Amino acid sequence: MASIVYAMLMSLDGYVAGPGQEFGLPIPQAELHRHFNQLMRQTSVALYGRRMYEVMRYWDSPEREQDTDEVEIDFAHAWRETPKLVFSTTLREVGPNARLVSSDAITVVRSLKSDSDGEIGVAGPTLAAELARSGLIDEYRLYLHPIVLGGGKPYFQQGLSLGLKPLGSESLPQGVTLLRYAPAS
Repeated sequence: MASIVYAMLMSLDGYVAGPGQEFGLPIPQAELHRHFNQLMRQTSVALYGRRMYEVMRYWDSPEREQDTDEVEIDFAHAWRETPKLVFSTTLREVGPNARLVSSDAITVVRSLKSDSDGEIGVAGPTLAAELARSGLIDEYRLYLHPIVLGGGKPYFQQGLSLGLKPLGSESLPQGVTLLRYAPAS
């Protein structure tokens, strides 16, 4: 059985994006980017909601590689190689190595989890909250960036109540601290 991990960069005040932004946090520099490259390589399947997928589609374009450095090219290759499920009722098509799912996310993810091995990554707070409410997330990785956004899109959706137990922490480049948690029960 696979394990599902929700991992995202967030501000110290709990936001993954600033007000009116799709991102808003500082771009990871080479050392921190390498950490995320490795994380992507460990992911057997990546789960995205529409908005997060649209942000990440940036990495689908090989022609962008001429304007990027080696560590970003490495991430782009890892992202393109990782199979993706995109949950949306409004998208009509998705890019290469991605499958569009417009049916019940919980049923699809529950089946994927039981029929797969490795680590399934979930990105995006809306999809993560839906999976969390159904008890499908096995680990939360909060990458705390030393910045305060003052509002925006929270890592944990409003109204989501979870008991968590610590799994560990790690200091990363750019002053980022990784906090790892699992559901308490």
